[in-house]
Amino acid sequence: MTRANEHGQPIGEPVDGWTGRSFPSRVTLPGRYVRLEPVVADHALALQAALCGPDDDALWTYRPSERPADLAAMTALVAAAAAATDVVTFAILPEGDGPQGLASLMRVDPAQGSVEVGSIIFSRGLQRTRAATEALALLGGYVFDELGYRRFEWKCDSLNEPSRAAAHRLGFVYEGRFRQALVYKGRNRDTDWFSITDREWPAVRAAYDAWLDPANFDEDGDQLRRLSVLTARR
Repeated sequence: MTRANEHGQPIGEPVDGWTGRSFPSRVTLPGRYVRLEPVVADHALALQAALCGPDDDALWTYRPSERPADLAAMTALVAAAAAATDVVTFAILPEGDGPQGLASLMRVDPAQGSVEVGSIIFSRGLQRTRAATEALALLGGYVFDELGYRRFEWKCDSLNEPSRAAAHRLGFVYEGRFRQALVYKGRNRDTDWFSITDREWPAVRAAYDAWLDPANFDEDGDQLRRLSVLTARR
């Protein structure tokens, strides 16, 4: 039932005891299939090998920059990410492997408890794996369970269909399209917005846990239940 003030105007429900939250830290997030580490210069060589092969240009289409041309360019990219004070960027390390991707906590608003996961790039070997899904689950757990944020955002170019599909699969709710939101690489970007709220998170987390459970995979490693079905059921 919608609340109303003394003037008969509808108002939002109270958020009792709310105070601002802490800014995300450069922490390590360990999981069953993957580990997230704050990106450092030592990751550059492995990231160059994983993300910058001659056939990897398509991985960079929706990134703000083009594929680094050489190790020096990747090292500069990593150094800038590591030095940033308004973004926390993580290297994604599948079990038994070196860094295979990057993801950042950005557009952080501790006062309002809102943060975006963005600048995501996965190597071809990391894509469509349990490690890739767990990486996002670990970030969600850090944002909600450890930092106590209210809102976890996902944004992408509206033409980036794989990113849109990933958001839906991971349980993010589509909120709308910001038309002509950005100009990057000399072209227009309409931005699609998605989010998970703190009230939705327990059900989303349970879906992640159920999908990532080793019992959800047969002897060939094929999933028995799809994550998109589990998140939709919430």
